[in-house]
Amino acid sequence: MFTGLVSGTGTVSALRRSGPDAALTVAPDFSWEGPLALGESVSVSGACLTVTAVLEGGAFECFASAETLARAALGPGRRVNLERALRLSDRLGGHLVTGHVDGPAAVTAVAREGRSLRLSFKAPPELARLVVPKGSVCLDGVSLTVNAASPSSFDVNVIPQTLSSTTLGTLKPGDAVNLEVDLFARYVDALLSERPEAREMPEARRIQEEKLLDFLRK
Repeated sequence: MFTGLVSGTGTVSALRRSGPDAALTVAPDFSWEGPLALGESVSVSGACLTVTAVLEGGAFECFASAETLARAALGPGRRVNLERALRLSDRLGGHLVTGHVDGPAAVTAVAREGRSLRLSFKAPPELARLVVPKGSVCLDGVSLTVNAASPSSFDVNVIPQTLSSTTLGTLKPGDAVNLEVDLFARYVDALLSERPEAREMPEARRIQEEKLLDFLRK
């Protein structure tokens, strides 16, 4: 579990495939607060990965399954945001992030608003409908507040501190990011979908979805 408040940035310096899986080497641009340990979890641009080897200079190796590689962009040379797993004694400054990437979101617009950037994204409809105004969303491992949302898109505002400490300031239209929707929205949606009336009556499901969105907006 993570907060979406990244420790710093780094680079995927190598990706070695073995069948459908892969081993990644990640080199951070900063010094960790204490050495990494074998078996601990690190969020690599939003994907929760397990440390399989600790290298010099704070670099580490980790394993990525076929499922992870299918949902998250983690290619060699990619700049990534890094965060160690949340401890129960830590402050929850962002929101609860699982590190389980749901899919991609594509940048459609970048606009300067004062000292901040307003970023617009397009996402698959099945994910975008779970993103609501003033809700939380995780993009490339960064916890952000949603400014506006539609059935297929959403906007976020990125403040100067976040721009300087993450990779989000380099995004441009057409770039893809790893998207994780709000954990609670995902569970509520799954529970509503399992109700018999939702399975048998599409109109009932639509009404339930509208009620879910109204609840999350409050």
